Amino acid sequence: MANNLKSQQEILSKLNIQALNPMQEEAMLAISSVANTVLLSPTGTGKTVAFLLPTLQHLSSESEHIQLLILVPSRELAIQIEQVVRQMATGYKVNTVYGGRPFSKDKIELTHPPAILIGTPGRVADHLRRETFLVEGIKTLVLDEFDKSLEIGFEKEMSEILSNLTYLEKRILTSATQDIEIPDFVGLEKELVINYLDTKTSNLEVKKVLSQDKNKLQTLLDLLYHIGNKPGIIFCNFKDTIQFVSDFLKENEIAHGCFHGGMEQRDRERALIKFRNGTHQIIVSTDLAARGLDIPELNYIIHFQLPLKAEEFTHRNGRTARMNAQGTAYVLQWTDEYLPEFIETSEIVTLQSKSTQITPEWATLFISGGRKDKISKGDIAGLFFKQGGLEKHELGIIELKQDCAFVAVPKEKASFLIKKTNNTRLKKKKVRITVI
Repeated sequence: MANNLKSQQEILSKLNIQALNPMQEEAMLAISSVANTVLLSPTGTGKTVAFLLPTLQHLSSESEHIQLLILVPSRELAIQIEQVVRQMATGYKVNTVYGGRPFSKDKIELTHPPAILIGTPGRVADHLRRETFLVEGIKTLVLDEFDKSLEIGFEKEMSEILSNLTYLEKRILTSATQDIEIPDFVGLEKELVINYLDTKTSNLEVKKVLSQDKNKLQTLLDLLYHIGNKPGIIFCNFKDTIQFVSDFLKENEIAHGCFHGGMEQRDRERALIKFRNGTHQIIVSTDLAARGLDIPELNYIIHFQLPLKAEEFTHRNGRTARMNAQGTAYVLQWTDEYLPEFIETSEIVTLQSKSTQITPEWATLFISGGRKDKISKGDIAGLFFKQGGLEKHELGIIELKQDCAFVAVPKEKASFLIKKTNNTRLKKKKVRITVI
């Protein structure tokens, strides 16, 4: 099979990965060898790389059709996988399709079909109905976080999509939980199951924090002071609760971001960017942030509202103590509240009343130019070193997008840097620089 793929080592070095972990090694071998693979491994163990490497080897540079379809339950996960593929710099075209962006934009991009299409079930089903792309070339299907994609709500679209994919030769299903029955319409036969779920729990500590007040807000604040200035997620069950918690944190001058399905896509993306670069160390989120998001290793998570199901508890906890790292899951329980039996912990944390500083060192600047303007991360760094007078250690994470960029800078220097760099030229484009 003709293909233009770089060597595995070249791809790994692009991703700053020294070597594959045992799960990735085993997954690569399985996916390359058998038609149907189910990969079960905790959040943060590198499942995306585990399924991309062998499926990319399977692509042909001579085909003009979509060959690999990756279905995901959320737009964030779609965008994240697309970024990983682009970082690999394989030479294969990749596109994402998901709700919340113009269908016409999808249509233009699909005029020249990508080798890899990543999408959410609803939007992919919509494209199939409108026949905006051909299915003849799709030989490989990945259902990432399949337990979410096969839940009630997505089932109709998933069934519709699968019934259209009549040329499939390979199916790969990935998840961080295993308690789900795979419907017959997926067409899984003689599948090889790779299960790394039991290898992870040793580094996670689950601790209980008791609250005398039903609203638990003061206890949450005391707990945050107890933990100190470290990155973590506060999980809630509902977006209204997130607003309630967020208002309280604002009153107490604790920097944080919010993340839930009711937010605009742009606001959700910016909340994650600011979390990744340290502009805020805390995100208040629904279970949407429990899966597949590209966020750094966390020291802790807090169950402000207790999860309703065991798998939600597992997914939330999977955001910390990843791989070999240590992490703590704090269960915030009102003294009269029922504790579900799937939450097992005997350790109760006693909180001292204290007020420590939870103040981020970074601010995030927005730059109104990106990849399509031929701007690179090096160009942005050069601007802040030369015109902004920053030292190397003062420049934080740079995230470069198609039409814009975000850069973390020391909080106390943000206004000065805007004064020095706003309305200057990067490559041939005059860029606006503002704080977000």
